[in-house]
Amino acid sequence: MTRPRARSVVAILPLLVVLVGGALPVGAQPPEPPPVDAAGREAIIGKVIELLEEVYVFPDVAAEMAERLRTRLSDGAYDELALLPAFCDALTEDLQSISHDKHLGVRWAPDEPSPSSQADGARQERFAERLRRDNYCFRELRQLEGNVGYLRLDCFAPAELGGATAVAAMGFLASSDALIIDLRHNGGGSPSMIQLLSSYFFAEPTHLNSFYIRRTDETQQFWTQAHVEGERMTDVPIWVLTSGRTFSAAEEFTYNLKNLERATIVGETTGGGAHPVDGRRLDDYPVLVAVPFGRAVNPVTGTNWEGTGVAPDLERPADQALDVAHAEALAALAGAAEDPERKANLEFIAETMKLRLAAADEASGPSADALRAYVGTYGPRVVTLDGGALRYRRGDGPLLELEPVGGDLFLFAGETAFRLRFERDGEGRVVRIVGLYADGREEPHDRSE
Repeated sequence: MTRPRARSVVAILPLLVVLVGGALPVGAQPPEPPPVDAAGREAIIGKVIELLEEVYVFPDVAAEMAERLRTRLSDGAYDELALLPAFCDALTEDLQSISHDKHLGVRWAPDEPSPSSQADGARQERFAERLRRDNYCFRELRQLEGNVGYLRLDCFAPAELGGATAVAAMGFLASSDALIIDLRHNGGGSPSMIQLLSSYFFAEPTHLNSFYIRRTDETQQFWTQAHVEGERMTDVPIWVLTSGRTFSAAEEFTYNLKNLERATIVGETTGGGAHPVDGRRLDDYPVLVAVPFGRAVNPVTGTNWEGTGVAPDLERPADQALDVAHAEALAALAGAAEDPERKANLEFIAETMKLRLAAADEASGPSADALRAYVGTYGPRVVTLDGGALRYRRGDGPLLELEPVGGDLFLFAGETAFRLRFERDGEGRVVRIVGLYADGREEPHDRSE
């Protein structure tokens, strides 16, 4: 069998430029929007139609969109749009009303209008420098409790630019017992970075995704790499966090791992953009046209996520996804743990996090009158009520706020390895406080006042 050749990133690279290439330097003022006259509007529409008919992934839809633009132009729908940005926005709205393709669009790009090789070279240099200053979108690396690795990645930079940073990040995470990859802020990028990162998660060569390209009538495949620098993480369970902002290449990464049964997806359904995009600048106008030129074909499903997004396995609001995934990871690790002490510790922390999540779903907590029943001194522990919240202090320690999580159980903000349980007598009066520790210890103190 002939091994599929690796795909060049050059054709996909403009997608990332569309997503992040328009950023202005810090403190810079955006240029004044340029005017566009009737002749300019007609010329731009002509160029957009030419690109659609030449490149767009679905020829029949391209023809329908072209007819839409011609009709709108002849009907005078654009006559009052004297500024280029507003005109571009109107074209995008009309194109998407037919295609429903979120990757397709026309935008004002305040840069050199000339597509000369010299201008393109300078533009690519600025693009590479912006990515370098942004650390190639590797936003955060952490080790969470329970030896759960955490990576926040906000775009997929081309591997030829960000590959060394990716390798360093995977080295940091290599000793993790579980891994959370946060794509809630990731709007897309290059499949070459998807290929590199995914290669750490599979022991054998694995077919990740394919792209059918309309112009060449070819299907190009992406497989994991035969070699990676550092250790692979083939047996490490993975959770991927998503939101409605997760888009394009970030959706591909999510869709690949989900259908290969390599990750659990937590959060919200993603944005629904599956088409690779070419960004074309017009010769005589500062206008960039993003034209989807192909479609993803997943080797497992035979289709893609265009228009539907990737549905999570565990649906939760995006702002809760990390805590949910962390609790699930801890529970999974506890279930597999052979050491009794580690197992008990992981179970305790996982239960604490799930209690906190359950309490967050409640419409309201206990009333001030209900909280007042806990106020008192319990050996070295003192509980007071201030501003409708219970406060706790042990000896000369800091004053901490108690979080009610149901019944007579309380937590501390940011703390997972310790809880407090209040106990009552037969008449329902609170008479004791018990400190609960992750190692199984319980420390009771009777109420003295």
